[in-house]
Amino acid sequence: MRELVLGLRLLFGSGPGHRARFLLMTLGSSLGVCCLAIVLAIPGILDAQDARINARQPVTPRDSSGAAVVDGYPVTLARTDPYGSTPLTRVFVARGTRTVEPPPGMHSFPRDGQVFVSPRLHELLAHNTALAQLVPGEQAGLIGPAGLARPDELIAYVGMSRAELPDGDPVERFGESHGPLPTLDPTTLAILRFTLAAVVLLPLVVFLSVCARLSAADRARRLAALRLLGLSKKGTQRVNAAETVAAAGLGALLGLGEYWAANQLVSRVGLPGFTWYPADGALTFQTLVVCLIGCPALAWYVGRASAGKAAANPLAVRRGAVEKTPSRWVFLPLIAGLGVITGYCVAGVTHHAPTSTALSAWLMPSAALLSGVGLALSLPACSRFLAQRMARSTRSFSLGLAMRRNEAEPGGAVRVATGLVLLVFAASLAQGIVIQLDSVARSTLPFQTYDIQYGQLSGSQRQAIEVLPGVRAHVVTLNPPLSDGLEQSPRPEGVVATCGQLRKAVRWTEGCVDGHLMRLWDPGQPLDVWTEVGDEVRFDRRVGQRSRGLNLKMPRQTVRYREPEGLMVLRNGGVLVPPSMLPPGAIPQNATLTLVSAPGEKTVRTVLDGIGGIAPTAGVITPGLIVDAFQRVTIVKSLLTVGIVLGLVIGVAAYLVAATDRAVERRPQVTALTLLGARARTLRAVQVAQVVLPLVVGLVPAVLVGKMAETSYLVVGGGTVFWDGAGVPVLLVCALGVVAVAAVGALPLVGRRIDPELIRRG
Repeated sequence: MRELVLGLRLLFGSGPGHRARFLLMTLGSSLGVCCLAIVLAIPGILDAQDARINARQPVTPRDSSGAAVVDGYPVTLARTDPYGSTPLTRVFVARGTRTVEPPPGMHSFPRDGQVFVSPRLHELLAHNTALAQLVPGEQAGLIGPAGLARPDELIAYVGMSRAELPDGDPVERFGESHGPLPTLDPTTLAILRFTLAAVVLLPLVVFLSVCARLSAADRARRLAALRLLGLSKKGTQRVNAAETVAAAGLGALLGLGEYWAANQLVSRVGLPGFTWYPADGALTFQTLVVCLIGCPALAWYVGRASAGKAAANPLAVRRGAVEKTPSRWVFLPLIAGLGVITGYCVAGVTHHAPTSTALSAWLMPSAALLSGVGLALSLPACSRFLAQRMARSTRSFSLGLAMRRNEAEPGGAVRVATGLVLLVFAASLAQGIVIQLDSVARSTLPFQTYDIQYGQLSGSQRQAIEVLPGVRAHVVTLNPPLSDGLEQSPRPEGVVATCGQLRKAVRWTEGCVDGHLMRLWDPGQPLDVWTEVGDEVRFDRRVGQRSRGLNLKMPRQTVRYREPEGLMVLRNGGVLVPPSMLPPGAIPQNATLTLVSAPGEKTVRTVLDGIGGIAPTAGVITPGLIVDAFQRVTIVKSLLTVGIVLGLVIGVAAYLVAATDRAVERRPQVTALTLLGARARTLRAVQVAQVVLPLVVGLVPAVLVGKMAETSYLVVGGGTVFWDGAGVPVLLVCALGVVAVAAVGALPLVGRRIDPELIRRG
């Protein structure tokens, strides 16, 4: 306890410079704790949303045999449809004679003709009256937060009569413990946690260590003096740890306050595709323990470790002895991580990619984290080795002086470079996560189709939908009428399209002639319908208020086509009907409008949003695509973007703090060189070389190891993309940008004024 008090007294009695350093340490720690709290709060936010979804799930009453009991209970029927690229959930409810608690967020069940809507859906209904067809009835109130997963969720409870819900399920209460799929499934959540750990937590540890080691050289000399005055070895370490723990503890309190303010603000604004209530992001007990105990504990460890040299050999510190060569054990984490990563890369090259197993799910993230830690630990040794070789071979005075300084003190410049090196490593790894998410969200089909009932659209709506951005083709499929009560053999469909539209809807066509009735034939697929030439085919159409038939005879002419693999737009054996054969004003009955677009996520979102804006009540069927998947991928990308931004902030902050600290430490040496006649231009070149060399030494393996880690992650992920060649130029540009920023930031370290106080200290 005596050493802790002594450390605090030295802190507050060492002049304004030391107090400014303490303030910088505190602010840096607060930023790190705020970022840490954000990362720790994400799983809690998702769990709170899933808990509210489960709380509104109906529980069906059952008898002893397991059959549903309907008598007297309310009945519900849930439907989820796409409103643009956003899911719209409608729960149709019919009251019963039994008293049942209403769903969370509502004070009662809606009566027949009433509707309860979420606040976001209420806003949409006010601006889009056509949407009211999906939620018919008089609005009786809004659904409260307890019944919504997110503030922007689209959900409505529509009251109906029991006769209108023959397929409804009885409900005795709400609160099913096993509800639908969670917002993020466990695999995706594990990927997100691993990514945030690599992108945020790894640079965060470096940043907190940098903050705890501010003015390391100056403090080491002061601690060495205390050791020479008779203070014990452990006591010297405790004195240094007292200052770092005080700064970390105060910074943790400030950081939690910063997080609270950020949560209140951002939760009300929301992220793209992801919103939450402020209470969802409230600080949990686990977060408080990690931030208020873990961060000061890390500061205590770093403070004791940084004072180890001054406590063990104070004379060497006071006389400025050369640092010892870094131990070779620092390469062990990098070697271990690279061994696992290389094994997965070789498995991908030899087409023996492992299946997603529990071992790979644990081994791959561990290898990536070990590689990142290894890059940080091995950087001083690599920088020292290269500095020795360059100092012996170079004939440049500036470069030789810079290399000798890095050889004598490799840790000083490395502290500046470590944060930026890990930033590039994490960026490469995050790039692989984004690629895998895109491959999961992207449809495996070469095209994406959208089926809409033709009768649900007016003429103007059809014209607007057909020319939506992203729509490459559209065809109208005519279905033959059904015979009442009689079984019938399959009959051919009619496809109303021009030859140009047909070519865009399929992979290739041959023999198509505009204006002619032609038989459709895909040689690679079996015929769905067999017809003879001259067989009559009838389709229904409406002209004005009257229904008339469109009678066609199967032609002899045939157009050959080939549909994309796994996709069926047309029915093999149908008939191609030129649009000119439909009389003006004729509306086909029992017909489907099929749109075709590219499968890209952005394109699909654009088309769905366009359909929702033009015809919000139209039902859209998207084969091979689940709209809920769009929402999940959007949430993951938003959270991953938050992680990348936090990692960028932490990496840049670590560089700024370390560069500022190094500038203060280097002022006596720079002043001494100035008095010896060194020109300012030479000193600036020396400073740039001292920073750029360790940075380049770290960035080269960071890019290589990062790409290998990304590749091994893609191999383990089970996707079709293993090698990301498109991301290499972006990563190299980022690395060059980091070098340029570090070089420019090193220039102001050399000033024009000479402080007489620094002459004595130097």
